[in-house]
Amino acid sequence: MTGSGLRSGQLADAAGVNQQTLRYYERRGLLDSPQRSPGGHRLYPPETVTLLRVIKTAQRLGFTLKEVADLLDAGRHRGRSDIGLQARAREKLIEVEQRLADLTVIRDTLRDAISAGCDDLVACADSACCPLPLR
Repeated sequence: MTGSGLRSGQLADAAGVNQQTLRYYERRGLLDSPQRSPGGHRLYPPETVTLLRVIKTAQRLGFTLKEVADLLDAGRHRGRSDIGLQARAREKLIEVEQRLADLTVIRDTLRDAISAGCDDLVACADSACCPLPLR
């Protein structure tokens, strides 16, 4: 770290991302444009490490970068419960639960296809024991 901030490589290493991610997040508005050193190097404030970790964690929880940007913006405008983390997390939980239900159906259908001995989709479609939903 320099006296004025972290260079791109230092920040990327500290946050566990690559330098292209930093530039991409800047273009998407997730990161503010950094200051520049006299030599032209990007200098980020140390708290950017935490911000990057928050972004990556939100992505792992299933939020898109657009949703992450909205969450970050909502955090800056506290007091609006309709746009904050609680509301967004509830919405995301509903989506995740629906995906889990869908995946459970897929898993069970694949298990049934294996048990039925399906080896050819076309031949299986003509069989009465075919468990695949060919509708």
